[in-house]
Amino acid sequence: MKTLGIGIDIIEINRFKKTLKNNKKLILKRFFTKKEILICSKKNLNINCFTKRFAAKEAFVKALGIGFRKNINFKDIEIKNDIYGKPYFNINLKLKNKMSKILRTKRFKVFLSISDEKNYAIANVLISKI
Repeated sequence: MKTLGIGIDIIEINRFKKTLKNNKKLILKRFFTKKEILICSKKNLNINCFTKRFAAKEAFVKALGIGFRKNINFKDIEIKNDIYGKPYFNINLKLKNKMSKILRTKRFKVFLSISDEKNYAIANVLISKI
């Protein structure tokens, strides 16, 4: 497996919480898909859920090496969990096509690890060629 990109992001949870206090509805709608809002809203520590997903999206575009450019926005990147709770990116066709152009291959796999601890949420993304 050849590594095509690595991205990492860390966010202070209270800082993200303060940002949400100003205009929660607008911010959630801008950064998260309807499914992500539904999933995180059901959790006791929903601020941690949102913060981890935000960090994962930031780490994802860092792994691509472009940031939020080339018509990629936060809502294009959706994080889901498998039946065991393992997080993964739900890559739609639009995003997959953009990634293929950026990475110069159609054969890639994206790995995601997210975690939080009291004050911080962190995400790590690895994109490899398969």
